[in-house]
Amino acid sequence: MTLGSQTRKEAPEPTGSLVHRKNTLKIGNWNVRTLYRTGNLAQAAREMKRRGISIMGISETHWTGQGKLQIAEGETIIYSGREDDIHRAGVGILMSQDAAGALIEWIPVSERIIQARFHSRHIKLMVIHVYAPTEDADEETKDEFYAKLQGVLDKRNKHDMLGITGDVNAKVGEENNIYERVMGKHGLGVRNRNGEKLCDMCDMNELVITGTLFPHKIIHKATWISPDGRTRNQIDHVLINKRFRNSVEDTRVYRSADLGSDHYLVCTTIRLKLKRPPRQKKTGRVKYDSSKLGNEDTLKEFKVTLRNRYQVLQQERGV
Repeated sequence: MTLGSQTRKEAPEPTGSLVHRKNTLKIGNWNVRTLYRTGNLAQAAREMKRRGISIMGISETHWTGQGKLQIAEGETIIYSGREDDIHRAGVGILMSQDAAGALIEWIPVSERIIQARFHSRHIKLMVIHVYAPTEDADEETKDEFYAKLQGVLDKRNKHDMLGITGDVNAKVGEENNIYERVMGKHGLGVRNRNGEKLCDMCDMNELVITGTLFPHKIIHKATWISPDGRTRNQIDHVLINKRFRNSVEDTRVYRSADLGSDHYLVCTTIRLKLKRPPRQKKTGRVKYDSSKLGNEDTLKEFKVTLRNRYQVLQQERGV
């Protein structure tokens, strides 16, 4: 790795344009368990190239501090970890060269939240990557996480396309009753308490859980597998603001991507679809049928009506 710029505000005129109507954008999401294991970061970069992914959120980096690095493979990673020497949690966003060229700014919010904003011709893209507390964590820790995430959402530009990626440790289940606005019918398993928190947050911010929108085999929906291989859960998610729901073409899991983690790589494919403003009907000049004035009664009625309108106009002008 080579140390890159530590600046959080990037070049004022980025060179890339990620979100486009003619090109597909792929956003990845992977809990790698650690980036301290030799070769994990390089392997993640290779999988990124293999799948054509431009932006990949990384959970559990176990790195401390914040920074920006360019790795030997050419990709760039921005990361956010704890300020002390405890190597826990930690999040990052791995970017292709094109994505790095489109980076406008990035903010390391905490060891669990990092955000980055990218330039595009038609619409800016905001990516927020998170690593949420587990289901067994105490409620105070969970509430603190969601309060901090909500603070980030409140400050974002409402016109941006928003993508939230991460190991959210939340099972939203396959039943979408009362949550039809935020999820489809293709989730996995049974919703837990963390899943309720996630759905409520999505409902409040008009976000959609993309992994529940598309029919896939269970092996292409489950993002985590237990050590004994018997339990599979869908706890890593990609969310998008409802306005751009139709721009999402697919979200699925790739099991072949392997670096020793019990989580699988999640990939979302996006092709921008913008609604055209409704066409306004052209209002031409009103045409009158003057031939009717050939009738004496119609002509007399027209003259009386015209005289009355003229008198009203004079009164309004004070003449």
